[in-house]
Amino acid sequence: MAFLNFHHLRYFRAIANDGTLTGAANRLGVSQSSISVQLRQLEESLGQALFLREKKSLVLTEAGRIALDYAESIFRAGDEMLATLSHQPSSRRRILRVGSVATLSRNFQLKALQPFIGRDDVELVLRSGSQADLLRQLRAHTLDVVLSNQAVRKDAEKPWHSHLLEEQVVALVGRKWRGRKVFRFPGDLGREPLLLPTADSAVRGAFDLVMERAGIRPVIAAEVDDMAMLRLLAREGAGLALVPPVVVTGELERGSLKIHHRFDDIRERFFAITPSRRFPNLLVDDLVNGFADVG
Repeated sequence: MAFLNFHHLRYFRAIANDGTLTGAANRLGVSQSSISVQLRQLEESLGQALFLREKKSLVLTEAGRIALDYAESIFRAGDEMLATLSHQPSSRRRILRVGSVATLSRNFQLKALQPFIGRDDVELVLRSGSQADLLRQLRAHTLDVVLSNQAVRKDAEKPWHSHLLEEQVVALVGRKWRGRKVFRFPGDLGREPLLLPTADSAVRGAFDLVMERAGIRPVIAAEVDDMAMLRLLAREGAGLALVPPVVVTGELERGSLKIHHRFDDIRERFFAITPSRRFPNLLVDDLVNGFADVG
C-alpha cells in the first residue's frame, strides 16, 4: 500500500504554486536537486505524473490538479486542528471553479450558481472571459466547468461535453408604450429601432432569417455582444432588445420593461461545458443535475 509522505506533499504544493523547481527550492531554502527528487518520489508513490513541462515552467496535469486540491485540504485541515484546539472557529469547504462567457446573461449565471450560494461546504471561484480563453483554462484544469450560450464541438484532441442546461425563446423587450397602439408583428419591425446581438450570435442568425423571409429590413439602433448592455439600452428606451426573458427578469417583474413579441421558433440555449476527466469535480454534477431537476 502506498505511503503518503507529507514532506513530499509540502514540496509538491510549493512547486505547484511557483510553477518552477528553482523558485520553489528558493522559497523552501533547499537545493533544486533535492526538491526534484522529492517530487519524483511523490509521483512514484501516487502512480501519476503531476506536472507537464511547458517551455521553462511546470504545468499541473489533471492528476496534479486533483492532488493539489487534496494537498490544500490536508494543510487546511491541519490549520483547522490548531484553530479548533485553540477554540477558534473554522470550516472546511469544497471548491467549484466556474468560468462564464463574459457576454452571458448575469441572471442566468446567478440561476446556475443558486444551489451553491450560502452553502457552508462550498467555495465558489468565478472567472469570466472569452469562450476560447475559458476553454484553455478548462483544459489546464484551472476551471471545472464553463457556462456558455454556445456548444463546443467535440473531437479527438478536445473531448468537450456540452450539457444543455436550458433553452428559452427570445423576445423583443422594451419600455411600455403610453398612448400608442400595441406592437404589430411583423409590420412594426420596419419602423421600430431594434437592439440586436451581433452577427456571430446564433440568435441573430435565426432572427435575420425571419426578417429575410418576411421581406423586412429592420431599423437597427445598435448591435451589442453583451446581454447586460442590451438590457441597459432597453431600459433607457433606445429600442426593442432581442433577448431571452431571463436577461430582464427583474425589469419584467417591476414593470419597467415588457415583452412586445415572442419568437417561438428562435431559442437561446445555455450550456455547461466540461472536459472528459478521470477525476471529475462532483459539484459539477450538482450544477448540471440542478437544471435537470427543475426541467
